[in-house]
Amino acid sequence: MTFTPGEQLSAEEVEERVDSTLENEEVVLFMKGTRMMPQCGFSQRALELIGKHRGDEFETVDVLDNLDAYREELSEHSGWETIPQTFVDGEFIGGSDILAEMEERGELGETLRTN
Repeated sequence: MTFTPGEQLSAEEVEERVDSTLENEEVVLFMKGTRMMPQCGFSQRALELIGKHRGDEFETVDVLDNLDAYREELSEHSGWETIPQTFVDGEFIGGSDILAEMEERGELGETLRTN
């Protein structure tokens, strides 16, 4: 999936995009910024942790242009209000701190493997 930076989306369009992405992508990181230019340290850390195990084989979604709408919609799926958020097979895994804890315990690589 490719998303155009600078797009202003309605709440309904954000909902459709989140639902579609979660349904169609095995691993997705909703983050501030892009893969090439993360816009916060937490997003950069999550990107690095996922990339360590998945290479480039995961989707990223830049939420900055529609931050409030994404935050609201994602919290419906995860119960979590902060960004970044990582999902595997449509299931919320966590933000950068949880990913780091999973990495320390040796669980992240297995969690990011999909069938």
